[in-house]
Amino acid sequence: MMPRGYLLALVAAVLCFEAAAGDFNYGDAVDLSFLYLEAQRSGKLPADRRVKWRGDSGLKDGLAQGVNLVGGYYDAGDNVKFGLPMAFVTTILSWGAIDFKKEITDLNHMDNALKAIKWGTDYLIKAHPERNVLWAQVGDGASDHFCWQRPEDMSTPRTAYKLDESHPGSDLAGETAAALAAASIAFKSYNSSYSDLLLVHAKELFTFADTFRGLYDDSIPCAADFYSSSGYWDELLWAAAWLFRATGDEYYLKYTVDKAVSFGGTGWAMKEFSWDNKYAGVQVLLTKVLLEGRAAAYESTLKQYQAKADYFACACLQKNDGFNINKTPGGLMYVREWNNMQYASAAAFLMAVYSVYLSDANAKLTCPDGVFEPKELLNFAQSQADYILGKNPNSISYLIGYGSKFPQKLHHRGSSIDSIFTDPSPIGCVQGFDFWYHRPQGNPNVLHGALVGGPDKNDRFDDDRSEYEQTEPTLTACAPLLGLFSKLQSSVNGYRIPGSRGNPPPVKPEKESPNANAPVPVGAPVEFIHTITSTWMVSKDSYYRHQVKIKNTSGKPISDLKLRLENLSGPVWGLSPTQQKGIYELPPWLRLLQPGSECVFIYIQEGPQAKVTVSSYH
Repeated sequence: MMPRGYLLALVAAVLCFEAAAGDFNYGDAVDLSFLYLEAQRSGKLPADRRVKWRGDSGLKDGLAQGVNLVGGYYDAGDNVKFGLPMAFVTTILSWGAIDFKKEITDLNHMDNALKAIKWGTDYLIKAHPERNVLWAQVGDGASDHFCWQRPEDMSTPRTAYKLDESHPGSDLAGETAAALAAASIAFKSYNSSYSDLLLVHAKELFTFADTFRGLYDDSIPCAADFYSSSGYWDELLWAAAWLFRATGDEYYLKYTVDKAVSFGGTGWAMKEFSWDNKYAGVQVLLTKVLLEGRAAAYESTLKQYQAKADYFACACLQKNDGFNINKTPGGLMYVREWNNMQYASAAAFLMAVYSVYLSDANAKLTCPDGVFEPKELLNFAQSQADYILGKNPNSISYLIGYGSKFPQKLHHRGSSIDSIFTDPSPIGCVQGFDFWYHRPQGNPNVLHGALVGGPDKNDRFDDDRSEYEQTEPTLTACAPLLGLFSKLQSSVNGYRIPGSRGNPPPVKPEKESPNANAPVPVGAPVEFIHTITSTWMVSKDSYYRHQVKIKNTSGKPISDLKLRLENLSGPVWGLSPTQQKGIYELPPWLRLLQPGSECVFIYIQEGPQAKVTVSSYH
């Protein structure tokens, strides 16, 4: 029998959330952010896609080069698949799923998080068909930018560019290794075989990056005008740090120590963290090793890494003896003119992560201007998130779809042209500019969850399609928000189990359907999504914590939903047993499921998952 302590530690109930203390519902912002990632997908879209105005695209990517490069993400408002930002986005999504696993799981979004990561990693695996080969890019930015077309209509060349021993790219190969290593951690408890596969590719790519050194945009010059690399030392350290975290192999930790000085890991003090500059991320990752007491013989060097991590954090807090980040008058971190929001969101995410590492170690941040609690780092992260969501001089949400006021004229091809499902006629290159780009109206398709480039250094924002520095959304800006918003929803607003603040008013039942208790037909009104959220050993027995999301997909309210659970051998929370064996119902305060609403129940057992089906409903 399982000890009671294990059960109590893992008890969960139906999860519903509401804003309690903060000004914003960060959980809603998480929902939107996932939609943006789905809107940026290239390739064959799944049948259950939620962004209905998008269709399949790029289905012949790589065909001319004899390689399958279908899939992945478009990086911004264009239709090119750039490897460096895509790999960075995959790393950051994975980092959020690792360090904010509980928060994302409690928000019932781990399934979406893993799907978002896997859309990237499946493509990155395809892009690495041989040990020392990495396909770096599909499409050419110059020709693509001459056209204004939906992804589904692309008539521009889909040339693919690769790295190999004669054409190295340590920055891109290193970042891709980091992405796959981080993703292997994220998937480890959910899909161990896929996790192992990711790690095999990560190790090979790190060796490729380290053995054949060079800048990727020297090997692929057409990338330089869009994602020019400032160097590859940080990516090599970044990849090694993630491989150490994924494997525990001291070889990778020793690499970060041996190269600490020559690669600038302990020399460069940074005030930005981005797709191009990973130093602050490396420094925070390695500080975690130190704070956990795992430094051993490398303590002296890891303390130097920590000093640089502290420099970044102190600069964000404006406590760095004048060597601080720049801010707009309204309080937004300001790094540079083009798509500044990507730097603010990445910094906020990194500060949220570092606050957790310090807190877990009961440590504080020591700055030239004082000593600060970890909470102060999270406060900075929240200030940037709140600015994004509307607490700014313009009182506008820069996250599309959040709140009542947000930009309408995004610099984004797919969003700015009628969907192919509305107008299936192909849109030509010039036609797109003539009829859609220059239109004064807002975009016909709302790009939910997109984070635009944002205001200038004086908080001025021009909602104009031609102002691409301000109105173009990017994956690199969005990816940090998923972990950040999830953390803030937990720490600032908190989670509430429905009914915990007194008994809710009774729900008036709907009239009974005459066929309510008849056998449930194929195409039941709810969808079940199963996830294993935890696993542990008791003696020699393995136990699993199963989470099942129930979503009303019928388009109508459902009452008195009863479920049949077969092969259930352990305890269950979030459901109430009925007098019928194996039949369970939702709790009394959740007898009515509105269209599109979701709830969750939890059970714990050994072996395979239980079979869950609908027994009856009204």
